[in-house]
Amino acid sequence: MSGPIYEPRKLDVGDVLKDVRSGKIGLPDLQRPFVWKNDKVRDLLDSMLRGYPIGYIMLWDSPAEMEGKSQQIGANEKQYNVPKSLVIDGQQRLTALLAAMYGIEVRDKSYKTRNIRIAYDPVARVFRNADATTDRDARFVPSVADAFTADHDKKSSAYRRDFLKRLNESRKKRNEPELTTEEEDEIEAGLRDLLSLENYALPTLEIKDWADEEMVSDIFVRVNSQGQTLKQDDFIMTLLSVYEPQMREDIESFCADSHVPAKGTSYNALVQVTPTHVIRTAVGLGFKRGRLRYAYQILRGRDLETKATSEETRERNFATFGDALSKALDLNSWHSYINTLGEAGYVCSDQATSANAIAFCYAFYLIGKHEFNLSAPNLRRVIRRWFFASAITAYYVGSFETNFERQLNDVKQLASPEEFEAYFDREVASQLTDDYFRITLPANLNSNEATGPYWYGFVAAQIVLGAKSFLSTVPLSQILALGASGSKKQADKHHIFPDNYLKQHGQLTKRSNKGNFAILDYSNNIGISDRSPSEYSDEYREALGEEAYAENCRQHALPDGWESMDYEAFLEERRRLMAQLAKDAFERL
Repeated sequence: MSGPIYEPRKLDVGDVLKDVRSGKIGLPDLQRPFVWKNDKVRDLLDSMLRGYPIGYIMLWDSPAEMEGKSQQIGANEKQYNVPKSLVIDGQQRLTALLAAMYGIEVRDKSYKTRNIRIAYDPVARVFRNADATTDRDARFVPSVADAFTADHDKKSSAYRRDFLKRLNESRKKRNEPELTTEEEDEIEAGLRDLLSLENYALPTLEIKDWADEEMVSDIFVRVNSQGQTLKQDDFIMTLLSVYEPQMREDIESFCADSHVPAKGTSYNALVQVTPTHVIRTAVGLGFKRGRLRYAYQILRGRDLETKATSEETRERNFATFGDALSKALDLNSWHSYINTLGEAGYVCSDQATSANAIAFCYAFYLIGKHEFNLSAPNLRRVIRRWFFASAITAYYVGSFETNFERQLNDVKQLASPEEFEAYFDREVASQLTDDYFRITLPANLNSNEATGPYWYGFVAAQIVLGAKSFLSTVPLSQILALGASGSKKQADKHHIFPDNYLKQHGQLTKRSNKGNFAILDYSNNIGISDRSPSEYSDEYREALGEEAYAENCRQHALPDGWESMDYEAFLEERRRLMAQLAKDAFERL
């Protein structure tokens, strides 16, 4: 260690925001989207006006010089060279101040842009969330951003005169006297106090450029009052912000599009993509590395074999990462992959119990497509079988990075399309053994609530086999499809033996078992209510007809005579049949 790892300073808010807008301080989107509500922004300004502390800002000197690069932040149109410092802690506070004081747009949780307007009463010295009420009330500055803009444009005197004129006109309409000289002085003092927020002294920690990400993360945790941690993808997005802002923008656009239905975007019904998912896929594809920490080292310019770091290695690594990223963000590949998961029975977000599994299998899909040139039918077969196997066994849960890295290392050794297919056939066979379907899966289904990979694996199997919803002629896949029923889900999970029925008979001592659930149309769920199976089944048997009723029971793994079985005996037999149904579906894949 060559000296202190950080330097404490006090910077005026106005200077910090000026440096952010000019590019001297980079504001990478470590915690995007902007998650603060307007109330919190309002309270931040109020704390500053009162002179209360608002916490530290942590800056990290740029990890390397990169002359000639430029970047754009948010709605800021100014281009600038690589920043001297990066914001590590305080991104949300600075974003809030930029938005409220200067009118910079932010994005919400759905990645839609919005403005944050905060109104201000210069007499009462209070802030309010701007709305129609404050807009009509002449006592309020409608948006503090207007006051700061006027001040920056050297028009603050004119702005004050207009404010006083508007207030006097409002008073006249209410038959009230005009402002006195003392009142005008008080208003002007209140406006000066507002503008003085730019002089608020902001405690700042500037971390030296030789600190690595582990050191920075440790400092972050120690000084952060909420004990949050910086994640690996935070650092990765920071580096992209500095070196390749277009890559960062491409990742964010892809992720944003996955949230909102629109034509020609990455939107899908299965998963809302995050930068972490994209980064994992690209690093797996480009570098055959499964641990996210390697991504940061790669983009910082480290050779993972020699452990040496250099500018040349960094440029080479970025080129490799960029090539892999372009393949991962290709919409044709992405939607073809998502459709392949649909062939495996995974069609809605409830079933995506491991988003990592989706990212990892996508990496293998792209490897099979671009490196082994598998035909489209063979590629779909390999991926849908492996995704089904990995999802229903929770393979990518727990030591998921270790498992992914092992597979990538194995794939690196393969030399032909046939070897690629054979490898995943072996992986599937090692997971979905006869004992898995006969012993392990029934045991895993012996737990509470219809959630998790084992339950949704059973649902996927039903979809593969073309099952109808419980006691209905409507395909199960149809009622699970996103948007099938507006704001009310068309699909409900129903207790085959209703809870209240079991309680009345002293048979329910804990929450319902996975083996006691089926998916059906919510209107049928209401119709079944708390009636006994022997009662409601007769009604639906008559409505469907004997043959359709019997087939529907088979599609939901219900044993013969289930309507009058002992509850515990029913659970044991149904779990066995659920596992067998999953096996039948897998064999069809």
